[in-house]
Amino acid sequence: MTTHGYRRAEPALRRLELTITRRLDGLLQGEHLGLLPGPGSELAEARPYQAGDDVRRIDWNVTARTAEPHVRDVVADRELELWVLLDASASMDFGTAAMEKRDLALAAAAALGFLTQRTGNRIGAHLLHGSGVQVLPARTGRPHLMALLQRMFALPRTRPGAKVPGLGAAADQLGRTLVRRGLAVVVSDFLDPPQTWEPALRRLAVRHQVLAAEVLDPRELALPDVGLLTLVDPETGRRGEYATASARLRRRYAEAAAAQRAAIEAALRRARASHLRLRTDGDWVRDLVEHVLRRRRLARLGARPRFGGGDAA
Repeated sequence: MTTHGYRRAEPALRRLELTITRRLDGLLQGEHLGLLPGPGSELAEARPYQAGDDVRRIDWNVTARTAEPHVRDVVADRELELWVLLDASASMDFGTAAMEKRDLALAAAAALGFLTQRTGNRIGAHLLHGSGVQVLPARTGRPHLMALLQRMFALPRTRPGAKVPGLGAAADQLGRTLVRRGLAVVVSDFLDPPQTWEPALRRLAVRHQVLAAEVLDPRELALPDVGLLTLVDPETGRRGEYATASARLRRRYAEAAAAQRAAIEAALRRARASHLRLRTDGDWVRDLVEHVLRRRRLARLGARPRFGGGDAA
């Protein structure tokens, strides 16, 4: 990163940090917010059942062998390792509302990083963009987090039509990087065909908790009536002109967009990834906090102790 790039990134990141931490404190209102939705995932040794123990933790195999009820406690993870796979491909350089999708992706990654850093956990990143995948190792501490975010901020825009590794290949590479159990956050618009990334996310979710943060812009859902409109496919560079005054065209566009989003949601559910949808015209901080709090409430109720489930915010 050049000195000029650092000087541009530093003030922007400090403003972003201030905005996020103020909003997080205001929304949490004293409630501890952990990114993992439960007390941990590692099982301790079985022990005899005692009055007041949670019957859901009964180990039926040990109980059958000993003819005496036994339970297994869950050992809380002392250190969470969070990895962010950030999609910075050409389709993310689009936005018609408060920000571009890449700005929203960076902000979401920053918010997750600040939450992780608060509790002394480690964070690393895989950055998917035009020149390939950059791997930033996981470490603790605010200086590391700020350096990681500066690298994200300094990513050059991907030229339309540039050959970029697929999201599925990047997710598989991330899976090979994660040594210990942790939380993998994939921040993307997921516009690659689902069959190209769903198997990789499913493999990732076998051992790790996976949060899929889908970023989208309102213009990707509905086409406005603005006369003759020239559209460019950011991934291929192809151009086309469309007469948006046609109600039939706008209806077909909305139907195709809805079908595409439904296919993404279904693929994430099959992959057992928790699905968070963030919009460039929405209150993304509130959406993120409400999503994590909802997962923690479900975990406390014993509904789904893992992040799998495919619920969209």
